[in-house]
Amino acid sequence: CTHYLFIVVVAVNSTLLTINAGDYILYTDWAWTSFVVFSISQTLMLVVGACYYLTFTGVPGTATYYALIMTVYTWVAKGAWFALGYPYDFIVTPVWLPSAMLLDLAYWATKKNKHPLILFGGVMCGMSLPLFNMVNLITVADPLETAFKYPRPTLPPYMTPIEPAVGKFYNSPVALGAGAGAVLSVSMAALGCKLNT
Repeated sequence: CTHYLFIVVVAVNSTLLTINAGDYILYTDWAWTSFVVFSISQTLMLVVGACYYLTFTGVPGTATYYALIMTVYTWVAKGAWFALGYPYDFIVTPVWLPSAMLLDLAYWATKKNKHPLILFGGVMCGMSLPLFNMVNLITVADPLETAFKYPRPTLPPYMTPIEPAVGKFYNSPVALGAGAGAVLSVSMAALGCKLNT
């Protein structure tokens, strides 16, 4: 029971850090750049905490439980956007659950061997999270239209809606986020496991 209480504490704190990264659909001109940066940061935050508690408890399913706490807590915290007058379907919570399930699957399928968890789990989590989050973005209201419909002059300048520049900084934000995430997540997964030794 104490182990799972630890998970709640760390998941809540890591959620606070990812919330502070912001909603990438609120950034119109730099939307895809923000998507890449936030996808990587959220992947690393998920991997290091999930791997730590997965190897700490030794129970497959702990990573998914960790991601579930992050998701629920973030939905509650993002209610602040709703209070500002934005429609709730404009509020994006990163999709951590499927990627955490892949971590659990790698750990369970290799009979609780942490080395495949680090290598396979880290790569699968890093590659999948940007893909799931892009699918997640497709389901929400158009950010530019919504931003102009609900102007908030008191918002800081970096969140003020502006017309997007022609072209995107990255041709494929999902591919770039997945590639970078797959490489960096292995290191973070190793760090999460190392914290238990």
